Amino acid sequence: MSQPAIHPQVKMGHVHLKVANLDRALDFYHGVLGFEVTQQFGHSAAFLSAGGYHHHIALNTWESLGGQPPAPGTTGLYHLALLYPTRAALADALRRLLHAGISLEGAANHGVSEALYLRDPDGNGVELYWDKPQEEWPRDANGDLAMYTRPLDLKSLFAELQSEKIGPADNSSSHL
Repeated sequence: MSQPAIHPQVKMGHVHLKVANLDRALDFYHGVLGFEVTQQFGHSAAFLSAGGYHHHIALNTWESLGGQPPAPGTTGLYHLALLYPTRAALADALRRLLHAGISLEGAANHGVSEALYLRDPDGNGVELYWDKPQEEWPRDANGDLAMYTRPLDLKSLFAELQSEKIGPADNSSSHL
């Protein structure tokens, strides 16, 4: 017998990451991505938020100070995914990454979403994405979800900054 489905309003609350250097991790999550630091415990832990929540991301060095990322082929976190509310907000994240000189590992259109893939300073996978409206999600002949992975047009994404007037204009699009 199968168990009843989880309550439909359950959501991921936060991710807690072990990092080697708290200041370096804060430079990325706070300085580049723009999360607000809600609480910090010296150089050993910090809690970060978007929009005033107590924390979406926790960072600590309790078991990892000076440590190395896990070797490929081991179990653990594949990536954390940060959901942006609009395509323009994702474009602003792309602008922030380009301005900070952070390289993308990939960029994909999944039919249901558009995503940017990268690594944080500790080698953790990070996905930045926005969901397309559900009525635009691809479906097969039976009406079942039919996600895919296709290249994401980064120039089109970056153009959202001009149409939405998010963030200062700069020459970052020349790096696309």
